[in-house]
Amino acid sequence: MWKGVISFGMVSIPVRLYLATESHSTSFRQLCREHLSPIRYRRWCAAGDHEVPFAEVVRGYEVGRDSYVVIEDSDLDNLPIPTAHAIEISEFVPADQLEGGLYFKSAYYTEPEQAGLKPYQLLRQALQDTEMCAVARIAFRDREHLCTLKPLDGMLLLNTLHWPDEIRSAAELRGLTAEAEVSAKELQMARSLIESLAEDRFDPARYQDRYHQALMEVVERKLGGQEVVAAPAEEVAPKVMDLMEALRASVEQARRQKAERGQAERASRPRRRAASAG
Repeated sequence: MWKGVISFGMVSIPVRLYLATESHSTSFRQLCREHLSPIRYRRWCAAGDHEVPFAEVVRGYEVGRDSYVVIEDSDLDNLPIPTAHAIEISEFVPADQLEGGLYFKSAYYTEPEQAGLKPYQLLRQALQDTEMCAVARIAFRDREHLCTLKPLDGMLLLNTLHWPDEIRSAAELRGLTAEAEVSAKELQMARSLIESLAEDRFDPARYQDRYHQALMEVVERKLGGQEVVAAPAEEVAPKVMDLMEALRASVEQARRQKAERGQAERASRPRRRAASAG
């Protein structure tokens, strides 16, 4: 989706960018209720009272009421900024200072061109050894982005960041946390709950998109002419509760579920080994 260079001091590393993630969100078509036919939207020019083919649509920057400046693709490609075709590294910061949080947006894999393979690996290894990440700028998709570069699985991962003025201030939120005091017993029980739910590492494979699965079940039932029955509503927690009792019950439940999950995983191992041997 982008081709250029990583500018690292006097070194230029030719690379390509690829999206590291993809959305699996469910999409719906808008239909006419009577005919169950897809609804189509037309690009309509009000001044000329006619439909506009996509090839004749241009970008317009509004400079006044009903007044626009047309911006062509060539104008964007030739912007007088170095980051239009380069990832311009400006500084290096400790990697642990930029681990998620408010600033992170999208993730991209960087792949070196053959000519840039050695300096690419040199930068990746140096970042890994120093536990630093590079802070840079890059321009694409009609704007310049603040970004970081850091090692991941033998390559460099680029993350775009929000600009500081895009981060909303939390100063206007009420400081309710300062009004609540917790006892030492409550804190200890909360720590026990965290320890009961703790895992050695994060494994995304443990999680599935339950909304998508449930929606697909509804689709399959409707295709088969079956009635869709609503699932029983989950019990809503009472407004007033005994915090210690709720924590104690949560710890017991977490320990029980963790033990059951461990038994299920151990029971599945012989079957996995047998399948592998087969």
